Amino acid sequence: MTQQDKPRIVPIRKPGMARPNTKSRGNSLQARYLKPRVQKEPGKEMIDFTKPTISDAPILKSDNKDAVKIIALGGLGEVGRNMHLIEYQNQGIIIDLGLRFPEENMYGVDFIIPNIEYITSNKNLRILGIIISHGHYDHLGAIPYLIDKLGYPPIYATPLSREIILKRQEDFTYLRKLDLRTIDKNDFKTINLGPFVIDAFHVNHNIPDSIGLFINTPMGNILYTGDYKFDFNPVADKPADLASIVTLASRGVDLLMIDSTGVESEGHSMSETEIFKNMENIFEDAKGRIIMATFASLVGRIQQAMWLSEKYGRKVAIMGFTMKSNIAISKKLEYLKYDPKLIIETKDIAQYRPEEITILCTGAQGEDNAALMRIINREDKFVRIQKDDTVVFSSSIVPGNEVAVQGLKDNLSKQGAKLYHYKMLDIHASGHAHKEDIKLMLNLIRPKYVMPVHGYYYMQKLMGDLSQETLGIDSAHVLLTACGQLIDLVTGKSILTNKFVPANYVMVDGLGVGDVGEVVLRDRESLAKDGMFIITAVIDIKSKEVKNIEIVSRGFVFMKDAGELIRETREKVASLIKKSTANILAGTVNESYIRNALRDEVGLFLFQRTERRPMIVPIIIEA
Repeated sequence: MTQQDKPRIVPIRKPGMARPNTKSRGNSLQARYLKPRVQKEPGKEMIDFTKPTISDAPILKSDNKDAVKIIALGGLGEVGRNMHLIEYQNQGIIIDLGLRFPEENMYGVDFIIPNIEYITSNKNLRILGIIISHGHYDHLGAIPYLIDKLGYPPIYATPLSREIILKRQEDFTYLRKLDLRTIDKNDFKTINLGPFVIDAFHVNHNIPDSIGLFINTPMGNILYTGDYKFDFNPVADKPADLASIVTLASRGVDLLMIDSTGVESEGHSMSETEIFKNMENIFEDAKGRIIMATFASLVGRIQQAMWLSEKYGRKVAIMGFTMKSNIAISKKLEYLKYDPKLIIETKDIAQYRPEEITILCTGAQGEDNAALMRIINREDKFVRIQKDDTVVFSSSIVPGNEVAVQGLKDNLSKQGAKLYHYKMLDIHASGHAHKEDIKLMLNLIRPKYVMPVHGYYYMQKLMGDLSQETLGIDSAHVLLTACGQLIDLVTGKSILTNKFVPANYVMVDGLGVGDVGEVVLRDRESLAKDGMFIITAVIDIKSKEVKNIEIVSRGFVFMKDAGELIRETREKVASLIKKSTANILAGTVNESYIRNALRDEVGLFLFQRTERRPMIVPIIIEA
């Protein structure tokens, strides 16, 4: 161990010095998970810093029982976890039911899903159906975790989304069979669900079978774009149905719920046809194997790789469970078209020359268990990175994954691979509308009110500004809202209300859903930052003497190199126990009092000596 690795010893506080703050350090988790903190200055209104600031749209009381209520239970102020509830007189429909992936400081959490407490606690509210806009997990991934709590309402989805839902349900055999109803993309039929009349229309995204929705309600019309872009030359898809959008919009759109994710990008979204040209240049120049890492849902990109592999005499090996599943589903639905003889097993790769092989795999985001990571770590039985391998990252970086992706690039470069990614060459197109596409959508629809959805608050604000600029609407007609905030739609007028319902994160950790909360996360973060310090003390209840003290450090200090600190701590523990038991009757030991004293005093002592705050776990054993 180097000098830097050893615990740093600092002087013990002298009399009169300020006492160190022994409270838990503030962190981002507290701001996100604890109850909202409200500040109030004299003469000023109270501001809740956990909710977005609403500029000009008035906030009114929600007291109209005849209003159609629109509530985002996820997807606002974040990317993912998309879920919207539209309710009228105790009847409701849900648009999308998605998950999102955890942030870096959410240790051990697998997924985050919406909070449906408002629905489950309202026994009079009946969910008539769930409509899924497309097959990405951020729009349908929470179905297995929440469908039983929602009472198994019918789910309406296009063919590809339907098959992805069914495939995912295979991992949840304890659930009832889903009531899945197919939306025919070639012949959209009106869906009647109680007071709601729903028409779907085709849009482009980076997965086929994506739709937007026109929802007629007793109090006005709502148009939900879903995730969309306009691609007039798509691959494995057809262009967005602008004629249907215009026809539906001609009925009048009182509230437009519009995708905000791509609002920062100038110009038009890139067509998949342009991507294909650049991909072909890579195939033409590659001297060895081509390893293409992308999202398993990018069916158009996968089709391009199939076509180019066939054209340049390459066999295709598929790696990654999700990649194999999605390719099988897309082949079944005829979204992917290729000769079955094109596909080989990974175990047969060695039978071909490097220039005759294309490998399609998951893992472009640096996921630990994905196929590309297994290859890099030499954990795969049949595939290793070789000199002259060309690795193509045909995806953008999901926010939060930058460090992991950079690690991938470094490791691949060290092993001799040549890399291509979207910043070097146009080999990935976003699935979200850029500014000019957004302007086109706004002009096609001409809504009365605009509600930006699907994105961080900054994106919502930019979308609001762009809507005002494009449509010339008043700023009061742009609804910048937060998850859980009610919007009332009353005779064509959209009203932001002052009512909020629970919309906080619900964590999925293994088989547990919702049992990981702020306390558990704070403990995990504390363990990750400063480690654990376990003190086991055996006390003779008759003599009140300390018979034995054992100390174990995990993630705090290396005990062999911190002998002096451990010895001093042991002495401190013995002194504290003696002091704590001095005034109690023989034969009794107040364990709770001693544990609290050890936790506080040893914690302070260790902080004074090391400026670290490990989790102190005192264990008292009576002998």
